[in-house]
Amino acid sequence: MAFYGRKREIEQLNSFINSDNQQLALIYGRRRIGKSELIKHCIQKLDKICIYYECKQTTEKNNVQSLAEIVAEQLSLPKLAFETIEEVIAFLYEEGMKRRIIIALDEYTYLRSVVKGLDSIIQSLVDKYKEKSELKVILCGSYIDIMKSIVETHNPLYGRVNLIMDLKEMDYLDASLFYGKYSNEDKIRIYSVFGGVPYYNSLIDESVSVEDNIIELVSKKNARLENEISMYLMSELSKIYNANEVFEALSKGYSKYKDILDHTSLSSAPTLVDTINKLISLELVVKEAPINDENNKKKAKYRISDNLSKFYFRYIFPNKSRIAVMNDKVFYDKYIKDDYNTKYVPEVFENICKQFLIRENIDGRLKEDFYKIGKYYYDNPAEKTNGEFDIVTEGDNGYVFYEAKYKSSPIDDKLINEEIKQVEKTNIKCIKYGFFSKSGYRAEKKNNLIFYELEDLYKKNK
Repeated sequence: MAFYGRKREIEQLNSFINSDNQQLALIYGRRRIGKSELIKHCIQKLDKICIYYECKQTTEKNNVQSLAEIVAEQLSLPKLAFETIEEVIAFLYEEGMKRRIIIALDEYTYLRSVVKGLDSIIQSLVDKYKEKSELKVILCGSYIDIMKSIVETHNPLYGRVNLIMDLKEMDYLDASLFYGKYSNEDKIRIYSVFGGVPYYNSLIDESVSVEDNIIELVSKKNARLENEISMYLMSELSKIYNANEVFEALSKGYSKYKDILDHTSLSSAPTLVDTINKLISLELVVKEAPINDENNKKKAKYRISDNLSKFYFRYIFPNKSRIAVMNDKVFYDKYIKDDYNTKYVPEVFENICKQFLIRENIDGRLKEDFYKIGKYYYDNPAEKTNGEFDIVTEGDNGYVFYEAKYKSSPIDDKLINEEIKQVEKTNIKCIKYGFFSKSGYRAEKKNNLIFYELEDLYKKNK
């Protein structure tokens, strides 16, 4: 299978691999995010000795035997006999004094759970062979909290890790490389469901419609990804029903802490806090505050950040009983199609536009660059109104307001003037006004206006 995206991460990992002397890397991220594939992609064509081992949920002895076989094979040695993981790694450090070797221990947390003090063992070896061995060790894992703890001050490996990589979802542009044959509009629609998780995107069949992919992979009975989210939650959480309730509230539009608490049956506020914090650590939920009032807890909001989770809890989870007894296409048409096209996709389009602006800003292509992007809270006492503008950037020159319209009609002068007047009423001083339009423009271009179309969002991949 082709490998897509991850340009920055590939550069970082290659730099680590090609550096002198021994090195230690830590790579972590949620399941399905592509950690293993990234490592394999970077080591498969090297002229160095590369040992990739996926740790197993079994005994230390079993892991030692399996790893020893791979080590002997890669080093062209007869069968090796070791009793402990410490002996295997120490042997590789010794070999690293003669030649360059890379070892990647994938799902490191499995091994760590059966080998007492494994972090300390590796720390001792790192210190012993410092500036002597050229062994490169990559520790990789999916249990984010455990992997993060490895570089905290109380851990023996604190200060010994040369590369820390928290692998995130791909953004909309890199994700679109998996389905490059689709139209720009269909790329947005497919991303709105499968997001930036490489595994999900690898299952997409470009020879059929977006709708058929959704039905086949998510919404029909026994679909490939029908239970993906619930299985992930069950593997990470002790009380999945708390998470389900939070997700249901969020999917219904309740985004403030108090509203979520009021629309769930969670036993207490601390229970809700614990559940939300865990979902944030799993990178399924994010907390957002207005860029002009970041410390105001009352104005902070939560949203589902993972697109498949968002889609699942909006359409699949509440309709499990219907899916079991209905025709696949009939269910899609009745319970998904209209809301998906008119409300769901436009919501995701807004986030895609933010990702685009961040990309452009990082690459230095914006005339009005920024150091903040997000929602802007306004309060207009004179008219007794308050609310938020969804996409506003703040830079050295001031604010830029953006509006994303995922509609079948072009943006015209009337709509632009209405949006500008609404902004002006709140006394926010904007230096420019930007617009994103699915269907183009019937409007006069002016110096204070910025126009983007779908073609602009995807031009870098051409």
